[in-house]
Amino acid sequence: MAKALIIGGGIAGTVTAMALRKAGHDVRLYEAYDRSADGVGAFLTLAVNGLDALGALDLKDLVKGLGFDTPKMSMSLGDGHRLAEFPLGIPMPDGTVSQTVRRSDLYVALRDEAARRGVTTKYGKRLVSASETAGGVRARFADGTEAEGDLLVGADGLRSRVRRIIDPAAPAPRYIPLLNTGGFTRDVEVGGEPGVMHMTFGKRVFHAYVPWPNGEVWWFANLPRRRELAQSELTAVTSEEWRAKLLRLTAGDRSPIGAVIEATEQIYTPWSTYDFPSVPNWRTDRMVIIGDAAHATSPAAGQGAAMALEDAVTLGRCLRDSAAVPDALRQYEKLRRSRVERVVEQGKRNGGNKMSGPVSHLIRDAFLRRAFRNPKAGQDNGEWMWNHHIDWATPVTA
Repeated sequence: MAKALIIGGGIAGTVTAMALRKAGHDVRLYEAYDRSADGVGAFLTLAVNGLDALGALDLKDLVKGLGFDTPKMSMSLGDGHRLAEFPLGIPMPDGTVSQTVRRSDLYVALRDEAARRGVTTKYGKRLVSASETAGGVRARFADGTEAEGDLLVGADGLRSRVRRIIDPAAPAPRYIPLLNTGGFTRDVEVGGEPGVMHMTFGKRVFHAYVPWPNGEVWWFANLPRRRELAQSELTAVTSEEWRAKLLRLTAGDRSPIGAVIEATEQIYTPWSTYDFPSVPNWRTDRMVIIGDAAHATSPAAGQGAAMALEDAVTLGRCLRDSAAVPDALRQYEKLRRSRVERVVEQGKRNGGNKMSGPVSHLIRDAFLRRAFRNPKAGQDNGEWMWNHHIDWATPVTA
């Protein structure tokens, strides 16, 4: 039995802790913040392959009760022209489809389940350094404490400290010139089938909304922004100022998004979009990175959370079936790298069509009309992403 130190108590770290526990290992979870993430964050749509990964840890039913089914999406242009409607992933054999859920609800449910399964989480533990010892790894935290284990897992996100420890020359995240914002409201008549993600390539901004069966409307928008803004610049703009900007940008679109924005009590402070085309070094003999720390992808792929969940389950299997930690980490990277880098590239391509201007949107719209009217034979429809299945019971072989 190995002792694992997991850095980062978010969704990726929490599920990794449960996967390693199921694989028979001892785990300690360390979170930098001294508080939980209750009530923090917007929402995400968890793709079916992410739900399939959760099924390997007997967590799928827990998550399915948190949000609502999102089986398909509808795409339109800002002038109201409908491009297409198609499945948002391929249903699992038991009929399970993609789920839209508040990020904080997902985190809290997983955190509480991890605690029920015996995972110990220590808050206020910001990692500052780590080094390999003769037979393991030692981690040092900002409060002066240390911890030792057989391996260290960096589930510490986009600005990962573990990534820099593994490789001080690791690349910085790639900025994608889009800002993300959104919110929740209710009692706004938007039409359309509940649970369908209605996406619009607007004349100046990409936006989407999904009506929930209970009357709520959840929405997001991607604002083009060529220059990368510091977080202080983003927070200096008030919610009302962001509302006014969004209303100006969506004013020419034939969509109910304007009424939705007007009715939203609190507009989320926008956050920038990043990805990693490739991180050269994921691991040493005793340290490894997972999730966004290794392969952050644009939200346009719809796969960020799902990739982290697949990582967690795969790492658990590798550590269960390998005789030595270095072998397990090597096998984990072998199983994951090519898939996640393909997903990152897919997200970059998907996000490219979201960026437009007063003139460029006309060119983009003409291209989209032709593409959806005359799809190419063999065109990538995403099945390779959604159909991915991890069989927990099958041993990992070298």
